[in-house]
Amino acid sequence: MLTVTEAAAEAISALTAQQGAEESGLRFALQSVQEGEGAQLALSVAPSPQDGDRVVGTDAGAKVFLEPQAAALLDDKVLDVQQDETGDVAFAVLPQKTD
Repeated sequence: MLTVTEAAAEAISALTAQQGAEESGLRFALQSVQEGEGAQLALSVAPSPQDGDRVVGTDAGAKVFLEPQAAALLDDKVLDVQQDETGDVAFAVLPQKTD
């Protein structure tokens, strides 16, 4: 199952707070699959999960909604945030570390 870091949970909470709905969350959906390039995921702030979405909640109250195909792709991943060279923060999907 997708793991959400504390930093990502804080970023999701900040984004969804702007929506004003307690049920809102960050939604991943499969946008397209291109041979040789892998899958493209669409990311959006959604007021609630859609039918069939898997909901991943965090201790901080942040919610991530995963469309079924996106859930399968992200099952062994970690959602984090990273800062780029200009200081902008972006979500990053990383492999889970195995011990």
